[in-house]
Amino acid sequence: MGESFGLMTEEPRQGGLGPQVDGEWSSTGPYEHPAAGWGAALTVGKVLYEQRQPLAGTKAMFTMNHPKSGFDCPGCAWPDDKGVTLDICENGIKHVTWEMTHKRVGKEFFAEHSVSELSQWSDFELEDAGRLVGPMAYDAATDHYVPISWNDAFRMIAQHLTALDSPDQAAFYTSGRLSNEASFLYQLFARELGTNNLPDCSNMCHEGSGRGLTASLATGKGTADLEDWEACDALFVLGVNAASNAPRMLTSLAEAIDRGAQVVHVNPLREVAGTRTIVPHEIVDMATFHSTPTSTMNLQVRPGGDLALVRGMAKVVFEASETDPTALDQAFLDRYTSGLDDYRALVEATSWDELVEQAGLTEAEIRSAAAVYLASKACVISWCLGVSQHQHGVDTVREIVNLLLLRGNVGRKGTGPSPVRGHSNVQGNRTCGINHKPTEEWLAKLDEVCGITSPREPGLDTVHTVAALHRGDLKVFLGMGGNFVRAAPDTKLTAEGMGRVGLTAHVSTKLNRSHLTHGKEALILPCLGRTERDVQEAGPQSISTEDAMSSVMLSLGSRKPASPHLLSEPEIIARIARATMPDSATPWEWYVGDYDRIRDTMAKALPGFEGFNELVRQQYGFRIPQPARERDFRTPSGKAEFSQADLPNVIPEEADVLVLQTMRSHDQWNTTIYSADDRYRGVRNIRELVFMNRRDMKERGIAEGDLVDIVATSRDGSVRSVTAFRALEYDTPRGSAAGYFPELNVLLGPDDYSRQSDQPLMKDIRVRIAKTA
Repeated sequence: MGESFGLMTEEPRQGGLGPQVDGEWSSTGPYEHPAAGWGAALTVGKVLYEQRQPLAGTKAMFTMNHPKSGFDCPGCAWPDDKGVTLDICENGIKHVTWEMTHKRVGKEFFAEHSVSELSQWSDFELEDAGRLVGPMAYDAATDHYVPISWNDAFRMIAQHLTALDSPDQAAFYTSGRLSNEASFLYQLFARELGTNNLPDCSNMCHEGSGRGLTASLATGKGTADLEDWEACDALFVLGVNAASNAPRMLTSLAEAIDRGAQVVHVNPLREVAGTRTIVPHEIVDMATFHSTPTSTMNLQVRPGGDLALVRGMAKVVFEASETDPTALDQAFLDRYTSGLDDYRALVEATSWDELVEQAGLTEAEIRSAAAVYLASKACVISWCLGVSQHQHGVDTVREIVNLLLLRGNVGRKGTGPSPVRGHSNVQGNRTCGINHKPTEEWLAKLDEVCGITSPREPGLDTVHTVAALHRGDLKVFLGMGGNFVRAAPDTKLTAEGMGRVGLTAHVSTKLNRSHLTHGKEALILPCLGRTERDVQEAGPQSISTEDAMSSVMLSLGSRKPASPHLLSEPEIIARIARATMPDSATPWEWYVGDYDRIRDTMAKALPGFEGFNELVRQQYGFRIPQPARERDFRTPSGKAEFSQADLPNVIPEEADVLVLQTMRSHDQWNTTIYSADDRYRGVRNIRELVFMNRRDMKERGIAEGDLVDIVATSRDGSVRSVTAFRALEYDTPRGSAAGYFPELNVLLGPDDYSRQSDQPLMKDIRVRIAKTA
């Protein structure tokens, strides 16, 4: 038995890791209104008022997600709808106004508040304090952050990096917010320095998707784009709550229903995204309160049961092919695929009893889903973290591709696999080289174009960065955006590891927990936000981002920066690189003077980016070419590969163990928490909660609102717990539970990651829940 510990290394203030709130918590039960609609509109109005940005925020609505003339939403990575003037959502407005706040965090703030004091603040309070306005360094003697010049900050980083015994003693973390240009410079710096230690947020979210798609189709991205979503007649959405995680997807779901397509939601929790919506930019619908369904079927699989569902659907397809030769696209299969016979034998050998048990669905429900698939002429299957954050996430993604291949639903209009990437430009980060395991082909081209010699040894991903921090193997941690301490698994281990680092330096727009759980020396380096003007030697600069469906577009900020002392991310990276490698032949300063120069180099180094500056200046940018989209499968066999994975057992052996999933609330974006409410799940003023099935609660003697303790046993046998969480009834399958990230990250141990993808098992935490004594 290992130690049991709470949510933080120090006791939090009232309200825990969420915001402090007035009044009692409440739970109203299921949300009965359509997703988005007037609920979203009223919330947007409230946010604009509270952040004192009614005019600027309204103006931002008309420039957000407008390529070339506007800025790309810093929230989710959903593609821009080319025909919509107000291509926005509630969460996007929250994200933008959060960045545009009038509040400032400067030297006076840090002089007033010590790091020890700030460590007692909630995550909400830290970010709500306002925008960072100047570089700060930690003073251990006073326990305060104090001002430091940019040049001195860069010298400090250079001193630590050049003193390392090996470049592999440094880690270069990236959140999804980094632009393509900054991502390219960042990885170039790390590799010229001599390391592939480039952990990123994708390691925690869609690593399994990339590995599964690469093995099956030789592409790490989905092949479907928004035009395919608009052309399909069947759409399956697995493991995603679109209303909160990608709200603009609701428009696509509603439009699919309107044109007669079948839309099947697969998720353990019954979510409002799978019911009805009113799209806010549909003025007539808003005025008349006319809502549109967003689903034709909802299937509540048990957590991790998606693979069994998809295999069951494939079983029905094979059965149908015995009497109907059109059930399989035999011409496609013969010409473009490999391994069909072995896969068919595996599926036919899997019993219905196994499939039903592991999916947590009836045979009739699985057959109903298969009937939708068989009746369709063009099908898209989409998924998110409910699929990828499991031990067998890679196998599940490959099983989805297997099902699509059976009927030729890859590489033609209205078809394809379509992972829902979460953070804006997280996919672009990987495209531009943020990858701890780059291919030889990729490195060789980078070396040729940039005149460096990249290291060939794989670097550290997020999970192994946490372990290296804790062992004391890392001496420098540089974070480009994000909140690593709160986002990473095993909260306590991550925090302890950060304290062993010689230097932590975070490039950020706002204060967060990672600035307070710091190394022996620490820097806070404030950068421009995406809404703000970036003026360099050649004049105002645009950056580019890649959406979840491989389209790249320009983003141009227009607001006055929150402080004259802010630097752009490309400039910060370039100046760190020059300070660290003064004799580098890389023209760091020249790059920053005009981002077109960075893009010209990227055009030579990155496949599909030839003519980058010209392509990205087209009205809607450009889509990166994908061989697999053209049915050119560059796998070892030269064909799309069927996989033959064993059906995993996703049911705990112990009867009293539940499978807990962590997730965002609606009023949250990644580790940024806007309030302690979750409108779509009917709760207010509370984040320290766990959603449970009614019968599971009754068996444990737990009533609605009771305080409970949640105890998790890690794969390595250590025990972790949180105490005094509220238990709330929710429509979720027996044997499962759910709660909020990052509050429950503490339950994940260092060994709780998938051996297929190295992703933390955030949707598969085995727990026992009992009333607090």
